[in-house]
Amino acid sequence: MKKLLKSKKGSIVDIIFVMVVLLFFGMVVLVGSKIGTEVNDQIQSSSAIDANTKVQADRTLNNATNSIDNTFLFLTIFIAIVIMVLAALVRVHPIFIPIFFIAWIMLIFLAGIFSNIYQSMAANTELVAVSSDLLFISTILNALPIIIGVFGILLMTVMYKLWSAGQ
Repeated sequence: MKKLLKSKKGSIVDIIFVMVVLLFFGMVVLVGSKIGTEVNDQIQSSSAIDANTKVQADRTLNNATNSIDNTFLFLTIFIAIVIMVLAALVRVHPIFIPIFFIAWIMLIFLAGIFSNIYQSMAANTELVAVSSDLLFISTILNALPIIIGVFGILLMTVMYKLWSAGQ
């Protein structure tokens, strides 16, 4: 079984990997941004810290939040490209398209659940201000079922189109 899983690249398992990585990264960034905001609020309210340090702490938090948010968009696009390249390396007989299609439908449903997990966490009163600053993360994770649907169609096209090209 391990040999079978190692030899398959560009499969439906990769889409599961994408969903888990995106959800995990989004949740970690959301909680991390909240912690960073709390620390920055403590710095801003402290009278022992000079004004220049307060400005620099605020600027650092804003730059870090924007950089991580943009990195999430890059991560999503990079993972999609890697999945397509790996799918191009595998020749799969087209007879497996119905199995892939059924699994793909179930993954879209699972992506909806993952999207709801993020939305309910981001809608928490403690995190709503932080999640509004994370534009790309919120947009991508709110549209996760659509993104997974598109990834699945592209993956299916790449994997099963190569069968006829290899003949």
